[in-house]
Amino acid sequence: MSLSEILGSALSGLTAAQAGLRAVSTNVANATTPGYARQRVSLTPQVLGGRSVGVVVGEPQRVADRFLETTVYRRSGDVGRAEAEATYLDRLQTLMGEPGSSAGLPARLNAISSSAIDMASLKASPQSVAVFTGRVQDALDSLKQLDSDVQNIRSEVGAEIGSSVERINSLLVRIYDLNDSIATVTGLGKGTSGAADQRLQAVDELSSLVKVTVRDQVDGRVTIETASGAALLDGRLRQLSYPAAGASAGQTIYPPIDIRFADKLGQPGASTGEVIDTSAVGGRLGGLIDLRDRALPAFSSKVGTLFTGMAEALNAVSNARSAVPPPQSLVGHTTALDAGDRLGFTGSAVFAVVQADGTLTARTQVDFTALGAGATVTDAVNAINAGLGASATATFANGKLTITAASAGAGIAVAQDPAAPSDRAGVGFSQFFGLNDLIEGGTGVLAPTGFNASDPTGFTAGQTTQLVLRDVTGRRLAEQTLTATAGATFGNLITDLNSGPLSAYGSFALDNRGRVAFTPLPSVLGSTVSIVADSTDRLGTGRTFSEISGLGGGTRSLATANVRDIILNDPAQLALAKFDTTAAIGSKALGKGDFSGALDFGDQMSKAIDLGANGTLSMETFASRILGGAGTDASRANDRLADMTARRDDAVNRRDNFSGVNIDEELSLMVVLQNSYAASARVVSTANAMYDTLLGMVG
Repeated sequence: MSLSEILGSALSGLTAAQAGLRAVSTNVANATTPGYARQRVSLTPQVLGGRSVGVVVGEPQRVADRFLETTVYRRSGDVGRAEAEATYLDRLQTLMGEPGSSAGLPARLNAISSSAIDMASLKASPQSVAVFTGRVQDALDSLKQLDSDVQNIRSEVGAEIGSSVERINSLLVRIYDLNDSIATVTGLGKGTSGAADQRLQAVDELSSLVKVTVRDQVDGRVTIETASGAALLDGRLRQLSYPAAGASAGQTIYPPIDIRFADKLGQPGASTGEVIDTSAVGGRLGGLIDLRDRALPAFSSKVGTLFTGMAEALNAVSNARSAVPPPQSLVGHTTALDAGDRLGFTGSAVFAVVQADGTLTARTQVDFTALGAGATVTDAVNAINAGLGASATATFANGKLTITAASAGAGIAVAQDPAAPSDRAGVGFSQFFGLNDLIEGGTGVLAPTGFNASDPTGFTAGQTTQLVLRDVTGRRLAEQTLTATAGATFGNLITDLNSGPLSAYGSFALDNRGRVAFTPLPSVLGSTVSIVADSTDRLGTGRTFSEISGLGGGTRSLATANVRDIILNDPAQLALAKFDTTAAIGSKALGKGDFSGALDFGDQMSKAIDLGANGTLSMETFASRILGGAGTDASRANDRLADMTARRDDAVNRRDNFSGVNIDEELSLMVVLQNSYAASARVVSTANAMYDTLLGMVG
C-alpha cells in the first residue's frame, strides 16, 4: 500500500469519526424531544483494485423499527376510541344521579307511589292531591330534562366529530407535504431524519383520531388507510367532508363523512366514492360516531320507553276512574286512527251522563264484540250516540275522540264492563283513546296502536323510513329504506322488511300490541334496529312509523308530555272515584267521598308492564335498570381506557427503547469515536512523518 493510500484511508477514518460525533451530538441534544429517533451514520468499505482504501461515509439514518411504530399506531387508535367513550359515558352516568340519591330518577318514581299512599290516607285532600300530581309532573320534568341533556351531549359529540375531521384534514395535508420533502431528499441520497421525525409525530396524532394502516414506500413516502380499508393518502391527497346535519320528522339526520380527492393545498374536489359512516373507522372519530349513532340514541330510547310505560301505568288508573263531578267533555288524545279504520275492540264499555252530585241520568253499554270484526271507529261512535241519545254527543275527527254532555250541569263518565272489559292491544276503550288521561303526550302516542297485518299503513305514497341495524359494538350491519306505496298494509310492510337487507340478520313480525318486533339471528344477538329518518304521516294524524312501530322510542311524546292542566289547576279533577256500572237511572253512580283510586295509582307503579323489547317490568325496576346500565357502561368504558392506555404505553416504550436516545450509550459511543478519531489522526501523523523521512533521504 502506498503512503498516499495510507493517508487517504486515515483521512476517511477522520471523516467517519467526525460524522459519527456529529450524530451523537445531535442525539444527545434531542434526547428529550418527543418522537425523535436516534441517528446513526452508515459506513461502507471503500475498495479500489481489490484493496480496502478506507470507508465511505453515508448520510445519518434514523434508527427505527417499522413493526414497533405500526403497533403504536394501532394501539393509539384503540386509546382514542376508549377515551371518547369513557368521557361521554361518564357524563351520561352523572345525569342519572348516584344510586340512592333523592334526586335520582328511581327516587322520583318512588315518590309518586309514596305520595299516592299519602293521598289515600289523607282521604284525597286537595293538598295531598296537589302533592301527588306535582310528583308526577316532577318525574315528567326530570325525564324531559334527562332526554334534553342526552340530546345536548349528542350535539356536542356531533360538533366534536366536526372538529376531529378538521384536525384529521390538517394532519393529512402536513403528512402529504412531508412525504414530498422526504421523497425529494431520498432521491438526492440525503438524510431524511428531521422530516421523518416530524411525520412520525403527525401520524402518531392522526392514529389517535382514526385507526390507520401505514405502509412505507420505496421512495420514502408512506400511504395511509383507515382500519376499514378506505384510502386517506397515497400518491394523491384526500380530505374528509362532514356536511351539516339535517332534520326529518323531529329527528336529526347525520350524513356520512365523505372522502374527497384534494389538491396540494387541501382544497377538496371530487368524491372518491368512499365514506366513513360507522364506528369501524376506529380512533376517537370511531368512538364519537358510535356514541352519536348507537349509545346515546339507545339510552334516549330507553328514557322514552320509561316515559311511555309510566304514562300507560298511570293513565290506566285514571281512565278506569272518574272525577267527581265529572267533566262535561272528555277529550281524547290524537291517535293514529282514522274514522274508517278497523275498530279492533272486544268486550264492552259503559258510557254515562252523570250530574254534578253523581246522579246517573243516561247510560249505554256498547258491546264491541257484537259490532263485529269489520266494525270501524265510526261504528263505535254511532253506537255511543245511539245509546246516549240527546244526553251527549260523541265525535271523532283528526284521530281524536270527544264525548260531550248536552247539559252544562252534567258530565261524562266511562267505565269498563266488569264481566267483559273492552280491550285492544291490552288497554281499554277509554285509555286507548285517552279520554280521561292523567298524562297527556301532546304530539305523541301514549297507548299501543294494536294494528294487525290487514290494517292499511295509511302512509302517503313516496314517504320513506330509513332503518339501520347495528350490532352490540355499534358496527352498522345493514340499512334499509322503506318507501310507502298506495294501499299497502302493515303485513306488506313486514314482508318488505323480511325480504330486505336487514332480513339477513333476523326477522320482523307484528306483536300482539301492534309493535314491530325484530328477532336477531344467534350470530348477531344483541343487535338493534333504529330509525334514523322518517317522513311518514299516517292519514294526516301526524303519527309516524317510528311511533306506531315502537322502534323510535317515546321521546317525541315525552318532549310535550305533562300532567293535564285541568288536573294541575283543580285537584278535584283527578279521577279517583269508581263508576257504579250497576246503578239505575236516577240513582247515585259516583260518590264524592270515593277516593279508592288513590291506592291504585301507587300499586300500578309497581306492576309489570309490557315494554316490548325491554321486557315486562315495573317502572321502578326499569328505571333502576337504566341507572345500573349507565353505571356499568361507564365503568366498562373506564376499564377499557385503562387497559388500552397501558397497552399503548407499552408499545410506545418498546418503540422508544429501540429508537430513542440512551445518554449512556451515546457517551460510550462518543468515547469509541474519539478513540477512532485519535487513531486515524496518529496514522495521518505517522504517514506525514514517513513523507518527511522520505523527502529527507532524497534531499
